Amino acid sequence: MTLFSALIPPEGVLDEVAAALGAPEADGFRWSTRADRHITLAFYGEGDADERDEWLAGRLAVADPIDLRLEKAATFPGVLWLSVAGTGLPELAAMAGAGSEGRPYVAHLTLARFPRDRPEAASAWVERLAGFTSETWTATEAVLMSSDRAQGSSRYRAIRTYALDHARA
Repeated sequence: MTLFSALIPPEGVLDEVAAALGAPEADGFRWSTRADRHITLAFYGEGDADERDEWLAGRLAVADPIDLRLEKAATFPGVLWLSVAGTGLPELAAMAGAGSEGRPYVAHLTLARFPRDRPEAASAWVERLAGFTSETWTATEAVLMSSDRAQGSSRYRAIRTYALDHARA
């Protein structure tokens, strides 16, 4: 089972993203579903959910809520995404284990995947979403998630949520 931890934007923010996107045509893009939209904190790969749960619970026991917002679009090779801004996000991601995969942490919410050999395919979307900024929200919980590959796409499932409320404890 492939495991990762994430933050889930609230419904109002997902509504804003949906309004900004409209009804996009596929045109070679595989758009993420609303239910799958998340901000990855850390990717763990294959592992035992119970062991990761115990490890993550201990790490996030000292985490506080953080304020976040989604902003303009950008791309990785083959991926269109929205950037995420928020004080404390890099620190929370580090608590959750970000960086252990050997690359810098880049907070983002994936919108779509597109053919890597067509980087120009996303440029119109990057331009269209250049001024996008969502409302700010307070992330009060993180989620341990699993990803199962089926028929060329991933299906995400929440395993456990962790309150980010150390400051209130």
